Formats: sequence, structure tokens, C-alpha cells
Amino acid sequence: MALYAKMQTAKNQRDVAAFTACYQDDWEFLFHSTGRIMRRGDDTEQAMLERWETFVEEAERCLYENDDILETHALVSFPNGTRDAVMMVHRKKDGLIWRTETGSTPLPTG
Repeated sequence: MALYAKMQTAKNQRDVAAFTACYQDDWEFLFHSTGRIMRRGDDTEQAMLERWETFVEEAERCLYENDDILETHALVSFPNGTRDAVMMVHRKKDGLIWRTETGSTPLPTG
């Protein structure tokens, strides 16, 4: 099973352990908007579950996946009322996500 499918199954089942098992221990996430870097240990199970409940994702899909990279896109509605088109690029190492970068485009909330 492709890594994207494993992640989606874990998210749909609210299985944080299975979801985080898709990430390297030294995973880092670069937020281009702020330059902030989040590391695997910076997140809690409770925070992840809250995001899954409050960030509404529509039309989420895998654009491309191979042994080196996983690219996804989704329309995301945030708790503050904003809505963005979000692209995530995950670099993989040894079959797991190692580095993540994201970019987003604000959408009309109409």
C-alpha cells in the first residue's frame, strides 16, 4: 500500500499512532509563511486529533507519489474562517516522510 493510502486510512480511523508511524523520527516541517520549523516531537496526539476535527479538508488528493516524494493537494477551511488551497510536498527517506514543506493560496470564503 502506498504511504498516502496508509496515512489516509489512519486519519480516517483517527489512529494517531498509525499516522505518525509514516514519519521518520527526525521529520521536520517547514512553514514557508513564517519560516517556522516543526519537528515530530513538537506535536501531541491531542493537538493532532484537534486539527483533524477542526481543519475541514475537501477534495484532498495525492498528486504524485514515488519512493522519493509524496505531493498532495486539498482545499482546507480553518477554524478562523479562512479557506486555502494547500499543497504539501513530503520528501521521503527509507519509505517514510522525512521533510515536509507546504504552500497555500487563500481562497474566497464566499
